[in-house]
Amino acid sequence: MKAILLISHGSKNKKCLDEIQATVDKLRQRIDAPLIEYAFLEIEEPLIPEGIEKCIHQGATEVLVLLNFLNAGRHTETDIPDIIAKSQHKHPDIDIKISSPVGQQEGIIDLFVNLINES
Repeated sequence: MKAILLISHGSKNKKCLDEIQATVDKLRQRIDAPLIEYAFLEIEEPLIPEGIEKCIHQGATEVLVLLNFLNAGRHTETDIPDIIAKSQHKHPDIDIKISSPVGQQEGIIDLFVNLINES
C-alpha cells in the first residue's frame, strides 16, 4: 500500500497546523490514495520519523515524502534526506521516496501568476 506523507517545516503558530490539516483533508478528497498523513521537520508534532512509523503501522509498503518546502536548501538537501535515510535503514523493506520542493514544480508559475492577478 502506498502512503503519502506531507512534510512541512513546523511552526509555533497554531494556524500552521490548522492549514496543514486542511491541506491533507483536501488531498484526501482529490487523490485516490489509501493513506495520506502529515509530519513536521521540527517544532510541531508528529515529527518525520513518527509520521513514517504511523504510515508503516497502518500498512504502508511504500511512502512518498511530499516536500511542502518552496525551494532547495539545507532542510531539503541534507536534513530531511538524513532523517529519511535513518527510517529507511530501520525499515529496509519499505520503499521511501522524496519529492522535489514545491518551487521546482512547473505549476508554481501559474500559481504566482494567479496571485499577481488577484492582487
